[in-house]
Amino acid sequence: MATDLTAPRTAALPDVASIQRRTLRLLFTTQIIGGIGVTIGIAVGALLAARIAGTAVAGVAQSAGVVGAALLAVPVTRIMARHGRRPGLVLAYTVGAVGGLLVVLAAATRWVPLLFVGMLLFGGGTAANLQARYTAVDLAEPARRGRQLSLIVWATTIGAVAAPNFAALADRVTTGWGLPPLAGPFAFSAAAFVLAAVVLLGLLRPDPLLTARRLAAAEAPAADLPSVTDATATAVAAGAPAAGGATPAAAPVKERAPRAGMRAAWSVVRGQPAARLGIAAVAVGHLVMVAVMAMTPVRLGESHADADVLRLVGIVLSLHIAGMYAFSPVVGWLTDRLGRRAVILGGVGLLLAACAVAGTAGHHTPRLSVGLVLLGLGWSGTMVAGSTLLSESVSAAVRPSVQGLSDLIMGLAGAGAAVVSGFVMQFAGYPVLTLLAAVAAAPLVALALRPVPTGAPDEEG
Repeated sequence: MATDLTAPRTAALPDVASIQRRTLRLLFTTQIIGGIGVTIGIAVGALLAARIAGTAVAGVAQSAGVVGAALLAVPVTRIMARHGRRPGLVLAYTVGAVGGLLVVLAAATRWVPLLFVGMLLFGGGTAANLQARYTAVDLAEPARRGRQLSLIVWATTIGAVAAPNFAALADRVTTGWGLPPLAGPFAFSAAAFVLAAVVLLGLLRPDPLLTARRLAAAEAPAADLPSVTDATATAVAAGAPAAGGATPAAAPVKERAPRAGMRAAWSVVRGQPAARLGIAAVAVGHLVMVAVMAMTPVRLGESHADADVLRLVGIVLSLHIAGMYAFSPVVGWLTDRLGRRAVILGGVGLLLAACAVAGTAGHHTPRLSVGLVLLGLGWSGTMVAGSTLLSESVSAAVRPSVQGLSDLIMGLAGAGAAVVSGFVMQFAGYPVLTLLAAVAAAPLVALALRPVPTGAPDEEG
């Protein structure tokens, strides 16, 4: 039996580095493609909704995409827990492509309910891009988790920074095909999502999450498998082996993940202060970013002619997205060197500065652009450090479900911010919106200053 345990480890461990390198290269490529699709929609979504349904409803339409990404995190992570990362990512991108096509149809028919349904499903592209960052750390070395996660976040820069500027070109091209104004960019988004899904379906092999579980089963005695956390033990009790041994241990690893749903994930998070901080950092950073960013195109539309709005939106959002993604490798390096909480605190500070600069910019576009860059940098700090802290604070058995719970909470927080932002914009104005966003970010400082354990249960157990 000892030979059975050591043989898989000897065969599998030398391949981990090459599997991880191949996985990172593939995720890097699909993040570029997916980033183009997501960002083109973000660039024109609020404008299209405002044209069809009015400014106040523009925030609701934008929030539909955020809600879609949040709600899709539940079935996507459930599929990942059962079958691995690949089918979950493919499903998310496919749903996003369907949503993009429905938005095109809604623009042609000017049917507002169909626009909301399309934007809801369009969130699948965002869900896939967000889950890709967790895929990057399934096989990562503990000392490099922050950097490798941030590398995938950074990959979005290449597609996302250029994508808003493609919106005007896509709009001109598809208008010639007979599509209504602002609809064409969503057709391009749908095509990008389909391409990303096809690439992942064919090439994400072996699956990194399933590989990580096989390695964990080979390294841990079967008797220790249920003892990682109390919540994990409860989740796998029905499928736990009665005695040790390599052969019995393999089956429970496959059965354990499907039982680790949102309820088990919530139980784990409640018992892990570090996991709570990670989720809070991701959710609050996303809330502030969405609230301010979603209404920035509408703010620009208040002071510029229609002929110039798309061009200016493309420039400002490109700078904002560069702040979100371009420096994420540096953020990841700082996360590994300085610690997770220090980078979270720095991200909150940047978010507060962004609200101050953007809120006092008036109609001065360069100053508004600076505020949006700071907003992106603050989001990067809370997202990278918070996601890394969360991933290493829970066991492998419930990790996909906890990550899905985090994306669900993050998405709902962003959706609420998007809904409120439209009404605040119409009735109180952009400066008040940025002030409220800053107030929402402040409590995270107190939470991040509380010392919490950061070790992974897998390693400490």
